[in-house]
Amino acid sequence: MDPVTLKLAAEPLIMEALREDMNAGDLSTEAVMPEAHPATVELIAKQDGVISGLDVYERTFQLLDPEARFVRCARGQRAGEPEEATPDALLVADGCEVRSGELLGHMTGDARALLSGERVALNYLQRMSGIATYTHRVAAMLEGTRTTLVDTRKTTPNMRVFEKDAVRAGGAHNHRYNLSQAVMLKDNHIDAAGGIAEAVAAARERAPFVCTVEVEVENLKGVREAVEAGADIIMFDNMTHDEMAEAIRLIDGRAKTECSGNVTAENMQALVDLGVDYISSGALTHSAGILDLSMKHLRLL
Repeated sequence: MDPVTLKLAAEPLIMEALREDMNAGDLSTEAVMPEAHPATVELIAKQDGVISGLDVYERTFQLLDPEARFVRCARGQRAGEPEEATPDALLVADGCEVRSGELLGHMTGDARALLSGERVALNYLQRMSGIATYTHRVAAMLEGTRTTLVDTRKTTPNMRVFEKDAVRAGGAHNHRYNLSQAVMLKDNHIDAAGGIAEAVAAARERAPFVCTVEVEVENLKGVREAVEAGADIIMFDNMTHDEMAEAIRLIDGRAKTECSGNVTAENMQALVDLGVDYISSGALTHSAGILDLSMKHLRLL
């Protein structure tokens, strides 16, 4: 995650998560560690996958202890093996594939911060890494094609900045971030406007000229209307393979094309041959699991 986004968008959300977890303190930590004391703890992968969210993980502890630091290990370093000096380019980073039992790094800081922030930090890191892992699996199916895999706005409330960052770490791209970034006219917008032509004309009149206008269609009639209305992007929503192939022929390069609707790793292969410009999948964020990670072997310094 870039530093500006981390500071302005992510940090307030991390702070709210910390408040949720210890709004009246941390009774366990206060009992065993009443005073400040420097410590270090290992971050270890317990599953194979793709890592995402290391900056978020580190910042969580820094909100409790500004001096806390995450020292990353060499890629492939196993827990318990001796460590050697490693160039930065070879250290564990977002987007790296990791293996079960791999030592990802050491979190150092006040022992109280390490104990109190552990669950929140791991919640972010495991969730983001789970999304990156699933995204990497799906994106691999499109390698060598002209089609770009993108996410959707089907994200967990107040987690979008983290989840969309994880999608990028997994090798896919982001669709619009929110409703303010682009025009997407869905069935209810079209019904409200009185038709596709009317909806596109209204969007051209009101939206900033730099915004693209995308129209969601459910059949070939809608495709023809969207092309005639001058849509920039036409999204095929839950159309059959044959319908989408015919739609691409009808559009004939006059608009970008997007396939959407219950796209998962299980049915992606059936869409690869279409040659659409984009395939959007809500499953990247709403159906990915977590990557199991653990903080172990805390040691006082």
